[in-house]
Amino acid sequence: MNEQKILLIEDEVKISRFLELELKHEGYQVEQAYDGRTGLTKALDGDFALIILDIMLPSINGLEILRRIRKNSDIPVIMLTAKDETMDKVMGLDMGADDYITKPFAIEELLARIRVALKRKAQVMKSSLLEVNELRLDLDKYSVSYNQHPIELTKREFDLLKYLLENKNIVLTREKLVEAVWGYDYMGDTNIVDVYIRYLRSKIDDRFNHKIIHTVRGVGYLLKDEE
Repeated sequence: MNEQKILLIEDEVKISRFLELELKHEGYQVEQAYDGRTGLTKALDGDFALIILDIMLPSINGLEILRRIRKNSDIPVIMLTAKDETMDKVMGLDMGADDYITKPFAIEELLARIRVALKRKAQVMKSSLLEVNELRLDLDKYSVSYNQHPIELTKREFDLLKYLLENKNIVLTREKLVEAVWGYDYMGDTNIVDVYIRYLRSKIDDRFNHKIIHTVRGVGYLLKDEE
């Protein structure tokens, strides 16, 4: 049973109630709005996993709501269209809708589209996060933390840690690290890697008393999941 919250913006009360019951039966939390203005406010202020958005709404139509949402968020949005209007679909997709479904529709199809949209979003989020134990590097936010405690790194330290995380549990030679982090045209000594590894250890291993970056004598370095 999941706890993901879905915002349903639909002005037809019977349809909205039916969808609410079906979504709750699937384990989703559901919040509803019956007009565009209320829906937009909830969409911008709430913490939702996905939005189901009707195009034809009172006060503000669905396409305008989508346009405003996309200024602030990449939350998955599935558009509902009252009929097979190709132009509405094209406009919705061009403006950033993840999917659309035409009324009347089978609830099984909508549920399948919701699962696909949520899975796609989870994959995108996962790809932007690099983790080992309690250490997390967020590529989107350009941030690093250990057990939710922020760690301040220089750009070079960040790039080195990123490469180590991308290749965790793999022994990396100094030459490989120089090539990946400093570039092919770097003309200095590979000992620069040792210097920056010390910087990282002082900010992570030493600070949190947990050895993550390991030395493989005569070869290079290894970032391990567990000792």
